Amino acid sequence: QAVDGIFHVVRAFDSEEVIHVDDSVDPVRDLETIQHELCAKDMEYFKRALDQEKTDVKKNPTMKLSALFVATMDRVEEMLGKKLPIRDGEWSTPEVELIKEKCPQLITTKPIVYLVNLTKSDFIRKKNKWLVKIHTWIKEHGGGVMIPFSVEYEEELWALRDDPDGEKAFLEAAEGAKSAMPKMVVQGYKELNMIYYFTAGEKEVRCWTVLDGALAPAAAGVIHSDFERGFIKAEVCSYDDFKAVATKKGMSEVK
Repeated sequence: QAVDGIFHVVRAFDSEEVIHVDDSVDPVRDLETIQHELCAKDMEYFKRALDQEKTDVKKNPTMKLSALFVATMDRVEEMLGKKLPIRDGEWSTPEVELIKEKCPQLITTKPIVYLVNLTKSDFIRKKNKWLVKIHTWIKEHGGGVMIPFSVEYEEELWALRDDPDGEKAFLEAAEGAKSAMPKMVVQGYKELNMIYYFTAGEKEVRCWTVLDGALAPAAAGVIHSDFERGFIKAEVCSYDDFKAVATKKGMSEVK
């Protein structure tokens, strides 16, 4: 439950080598099943959190449950009882802040990206009998981003990472289909309202993650807290400029 977001992977192909727990492939059914399980898990957590809040109030005669708390928690319980994710509800700012404060680990408040696993052939031809049905289900259940991909394709492409000629031939045979991994990564950052930057030196290149909108001192603090406290300035450049100017590792030439 201590996650910031969810990549929900669903399988959209038949295979005798990959056994399904329900003995048949139906990604829409699987989406419903997982959603219901997540709502049930949230209900367990919610009831514990609610009981704890009521116990704390009873122990302190100066405290009482506010009308906002009661109304918000009633709606949360009603939605989870109907197997509806909390993210699908329409909430006011005070309600959102209250839910975050009192029930921070509700799974169904987290952003979700749907990853549809296809066969290599379906991924290349961009066709599969389940895609429209899955997309329709997503729209009817709060919306969200759907990214078709293929584990089979990604595995074969990754196996050629040290073989430039083999990789080139593979991509040419793939009729323009490219790895979906970059799109997954970018969308994951977007859903979490995060951005990233790189530091480049002679020995290594590192990627650092910060909240979108963070100022330079806070971004420096991700590397080390001393960098934020003693921040003077940041020397930055775009990757395209770095690639065009640099002839060796590190930023010395670019600066």
